[in-house]
Amino acid sequence: MPPSIDRRTALAALAGAAGLPGAAPAQGRFRIIDPHVHVWKKDPRYPWAKETTRPPERDATPEMLLELMRANGVERTVIIQVIYYRWDNSYLAHVLRQYPQHFQGVARVNPQDPGSPGHLSRLVREQGFRGVRLSPAGDESGDWVRGPLMPPLWKRCQSLKVPMTILAPVTRMPDVARLIERHPDLTVVIDHMADSPLDQPEALEKLLALERYPKVFVKISHTWSLSKQPYPYADAQSQVRRLYDRFGPRRLMWGTDWPLVENYCGYAKALALVWDEMKFLNEEDKSWILSRTVERVWPFPKA
Repeated sequence: MPPSIDRRTALAALAGAAGLPGAAPAQGRFRIIDPHVHVWKKDPRYPWAKETTRPPERDATPEMLLELMRANGVERTVIIQVIYYRWDNSYLAHVLRQYPQHFQGVARVNPQDPGSPGHLSRLVREQGFRGVRLSPAGDESGDWVRGPLMPPLWKRCQSLKVPMTILAPVTRMPDVARLIERHPDLTVVIDHMADSPLDQPEALEKLLALERYPKVFVKISHTWSLSKQPYPYADAQSQVRRLYDRFGPRRLMWGTDWPLVENYCGYAKALALVWDEMKFLNEEDKSWILSRTVERVWPFPKA
């Protein structure tokens, strides 16, 4: 097993990789890429969706994110359309135009709108989005994931060659599996370990069963929100280990889920959790989970 390198040493080498002002030249063997953050801003040009009755009190702007990236040696980031705007991806499109060298974006479309395949095509072809996120709830309100509008949307995603990302409870994984069966060439990313509850270890089998599909990837984020223990969340790490043993590091990726992570351990510790605290990972594993797996799904141009 290759020896693990100290995060402080590595960050000293990687701090400049982001290409941000004040950063040192990059010397690292791989660049850290965060595949899961959100941004938003209270701005009348980009109003909240009508369903957003309790909007966030504080902004989470790309400038705030870029500062965190610079401070922590994170070079590139994938931004996921936040639910506060629902299907209006205008603000994120604006951010992607502002900072194309740093970000890629994953859009949302209304899964109950028959026109969503066309909307997705325009978002990808005209605005540069690199994927779509669906979030079926676990109760009957999420049963649209079993309905007739899903196959056309999944087929369009596959034809556009962009990933489908899924935010759903682990109980929805059999529904997801049925769609994957029909679209085997589509890259699918399961967010946040499907939020599988740690006190129901048998439930994770529904997610582990997706390992048989070679184009399924899993984000090992949300250790902090699933855990009932303090940092470094040993109970949640046990769940990550089960995923690691089944999927291997080449199909797992981390993610900060900034700014929501600030309610738990914070951005820097979300990175340290993988780099320093997951003792079952060697340096090669970390290069996949922190970087190379992400680029299998969202490749970034070389600087």
